[in-house]
Amino acid sequence: MTSHAVRRSALAASAAALTLLVTACGGSSDDGKKDEGKAKADPAASAAPAAKALTAAELEKAALTQADLKSGKVTDKIAADEDATKDKVKADDAACLPVAFAQSGVAQADPSAAVKRQWTREPEKPSGDLSDEEMLLASMAVDQAFVTLSSYEGGAEQPLKDLAAAAEKCAGGFTTTMLGEKIKVGKVAVTEAPAGGDEGLALTLTVEADEDVKMPQKIVVIRKGATLASFTAVNFASAATGEDFPFPAELVDAQLPKLG
Repeated sequence: MTSHAVRRSALAASAAALTLLVTACGGSSDDGKKDEGKAKADPAASAAPAAKALTAAELEKAALTQADLKSGKVTDKIAADEDATKDKVKADDAACLPVAFAQSGVAQADPSAAVKRQWTREPEKPSGDLSDEEMLLASMAVDQAFVTLSSYEGGAEQPLKDLAAAAEKCAGGFTTTMLGEKIKVGKVAVTEAPAGGDEGLALTLTVEADEDVKMPQKIVVIRKGATLASFTAVNFASAATGEDFPFPAELVDAQLPKLG
């Protein structure tokens, strides 16, 4: 890809990435297909008594702060043109709406309370003998994510189950509109969810942001009690090249202990 093509693709893909935000952990394989669309659960979780829904104030206290992370910047001040709300997220197939909500950082179903944070990590300054194209891509390798906490009076099991069912039904892709921009998702793949919660689900979306580039977008949703912690991440260099990127697992590692 030429430097001009990199710039062109990055502009198109980053526009989509900034509008939605974009998680998953590990990779999918044919061996794991029997588990696709199913949230990975702790066998003891179903026997536990129903957890109490956290209040808005409790979610605010549990939300990530700058002190919780060693890298990147956390903020609750999200620009209006990046902060999607449920009424600003549509899907051509209503069955795919739970995936579209997770993709855009919107809480699942109807939570009793929800909070959202945005995290951004700039790349380290490139070093060594790099070409102009390599320098450009290295400078573009910005990680960005939404972290959404949502709590449910009736428990968070059903919202997570509905998301898993939507991921399975919409594995072949769908089209969503977020904040007025139409975005084509070519594939929804279930991957390995990280441990640490009562149950979890991880997805990798293939977003067709440019006719020549299919960018990965990663989503992780973990349930702890009656709370869902949703992480959706993108990397802007990957948005330009279509290459894979590592999900920022430090977000999950820092967030889950704060949920008890």
